[in-house]
Amino acid sequence: MFTTRPELAGTFGMVASTHWLASAAGMATLEAGGNAFDAAVAAGFTLQVVEPHLNGPGGEVPVLFARSPRAATGAGVPVVLSGQGVAPAGATTQAFADLGLRLIPGTGLLAATVPGAFGAWLTLLRDHGTMPLDAVLRFAIEYAEHGHPLLPRVAATVASVSEHLHTYWPTSAATWLAADGAPPAAGRLFRNPVLASTYRRLLDAARGPSREAQIDAALAAWYTGFVAEAIDEFSRHPLMDDSGRPHRGFLTGEDLAGWRPTYEPPVTLDWRGWTLAKAGPWSQGPALLQALAMVDGVLPAGSRGRSASAAPDAELVHAGVEAVKLAMADREAWYGDDASVPVDDLLSAAYTSERRALIGDRASTVLRPGSPGGRPPRLPAFVTDTSGRERPSGATIAGVGEPTVDTRGTTRGDTCHVDVVDRWGNIVSATPSGGWLQSSPVVPALGFPLGTRAQMFWLEPGLPNSLVPGKRPRTTLSPSLALRGGVPTLAFGTPGGDQQDQWQLCFWLAHTLGGLDLQAAIDAPAWHTTSFPSSFFPRDTTPGEVVVESRVGDGVIGELRRRGHTVVVADAWSLGRLSAVSVDPETGVLRAAANPRGMQGYAVGR
Repeated sequence: MFTTRPELAGTFGMVASTHWLASAAGMATLEAGGNAFDAAVAAGFTLQVVEPHLNGPGGEVPVLFARSPRAATGAGVPVVLSGQGVAPAGATTQAFADLGLRLIPGTGLLAATVPGAFGAWLTLLRDHGTMPLDAVLRFAIEYAEHGHPLLPRVAATVASVSEHLHTYWPTSAATWLAADGAPPAAGRLFRNPVLASTYRRLLDAARGPSREAQIDAALAAWYTGFVAEAIDEFSRHPLMDDSGRPHRGFLTGEDLAGWRPTYEPPVTLDWRGWTLAKAGPWSQGPALLQALAMVDGVLPAGSRGRSASAAPDAELVHAGVEAVKLAMADREAWYGDDASVPVDDLLSAAYTSERRALIGDRASTVLRPGSPGGRPPRLPAFVTDTSGRERPSGATIAGVGEPTVDTRGTTRGDTCHVDVVDRWGNIVSATPSGGWLQSSPVVPALGFPLGTRAQMFWLEPGLPNSLVPGKRPRTTLSPSLALRGGVPTLAFGTPGGDQQDQWQLCFWLAHTLGGLDLQAAIDAPAWHTTSFPSSFFPRDTTPGEVVVESRVGDGVIGELRRRGHTVVVADAWSLGRLSAVSVDPETGVLRAAANPRGMQGYAVGR
C-alpha cells in the first residue's frame, strides 16, 4: 500500500518528532553514544527553539518511558514522569472572583503555572541518561544563537498576533518583530540570542563533582536562581490578557522553589493482547482507555473497520466518536489532579458495559457523564448553566490561549511530540507543550514566555479540576506507551489539545485492528469530535459535530450524516500530528514513522 514515507526499520535507534531538526538532534545524540533518554532530552530542548509557537522553556511536558528489559533496575516497567507544573500559592478561586473573572484567561500572566518542562527534562537526563547537560543542550543553543530556518507556521503565527504584541506585549514584540514592526519571514534564519544566553547561563551554573551534581546545580539555577528571580520580577507587572484588562501574575519565585517533577505509575488497559499505558487523570489520557474499552465491545472481534484504501468505514467512525463523547463527558465530571478520582471504577468491566450500552445507531448531541461506583456526576456550572450569550467570544480574545486546530483542520499551532527507542530497548514518549509565543509575553531577561496551562482549571469550587494552589490543571497532554506480552513495544502520540487522544484512537485502531504498519496508520484518514466542552478558554462546545478528513470518502460522510452527525469535512491531510516508534522484542528490529501533515514532522533512524 502506498504511504507518504516509508516505515523506517533498523537495529540501532529511532527518533520521531514533530520537527526534523529535533529528530536529527535526537539521532545525533544516539550516534554519539547516548541512550533514548539522552536523545529525548536533546530533541525536547531543540523543539523549544524551533517550534516556539507550540512549546517553550516556560511550558510543561509529561513523559512516559520504560527502561530496557535488560536493565538492572526497573526493567520494562512503564513509568510516568510528570513535568506538569502546579498552580501558584496565590492563585485561588477567591482571588479570581475578586478580579471579577468566571474563567481563567487563556493568555497573559494569570494563567501561568510553575514551568515544568525544564525540571522534567533534566530529571529524565539525570536519572536515566548517560550524557552531561552540555552534550544534549548544544543543539538548542546553536539554533537559538546562530539561527534556524523559521517554519512558515511560526511566521504566520507571529504575523497573526503582531498587532497585539506591538500594542500590549512590548517584550514579545522586541523578540519576534523587526524594528519597524514587521513579522519575521518564513525560511529566513531566526535567532533568539537572549534565550541562547539563558541556556548558556544554565550551563555555567551546572558545576559539581559528578554528572548528576552538575544537573542538580542547573536545576537549582532554574528553580531557585536567576531564572526564578526573573520570572518573579516580571510577573509583578500588569499585562493584557483575554479578560480585556491588564493583570499581574500570581507566579512567584517561591512557587518555583517549592516544585519538582514526580514519578508516578501509569493507568493501564489490557486490550486484545496489548497493554496500553497512559498518564493518570490529571491528564486526559484515561479517556483514550475508556473509549477503547467501549469500542472493544461494539466492533466485532475480527473487524478491521477499513476499506482497501485504509480509510475507516462509517461503523468504525461512528462507534469511535460516540465512545469518545462518553469518555470526554466523564473527563469533565471526574478527571483532575485529585485523589478522589475513581479511576478503577471508570475502567471497570461493569461500568464500561453500562457506558457501551449508550452507544446507539444515532449520534448523541448531549453531554452524558456516568456514575462510576454509583457516585452521581457533577458537571461545572459553566457547562450546564451558562448561555451562549454569557460566554466569552472567541472573536474578541487577545492573543491565542490554546493554539490548536480549528474545525476546518487548520492548525494555528498546538503542541509537540517526540518518541525515541534505542538499541537496548529503552523507549520514551513525550508531549512537550505550553509557553507558546502567542499566548503570554516574553520574560525579557530570559527570552521566553510563561505557560498558560492554568486556564484549564475551573473556578467553581469542589470539582476534581477546580483551581487549588499547588494542584496540577487537568491537562490534555497525553503520550502513550504500549506493551505486548508485558514488554514495552510501542511509543506514540500527537499534538492537538482535546483531539490528542482522539487522533491516537484513529492511529491505534488502524495499527492494531486494521493491521496497518506505523506509517500507514499515521497516514490513514483521521477524524475527531468537538461535541464536549473544550479544555481551553473560552470553553466552546459544538454538539454533534464530527470533523473528518475528506479522504474518508463521500460514502462514509453520507452515512455519518444519515446517523445524525453534523459532519465538517476538513482538508484531505489536515488532522493529526502523530509520530511513533516501536521495537520487536523477539528480533530487536526497531521501527519509526512520522506525520506528513504540516510538512515538518520527521522520523530518522538506522
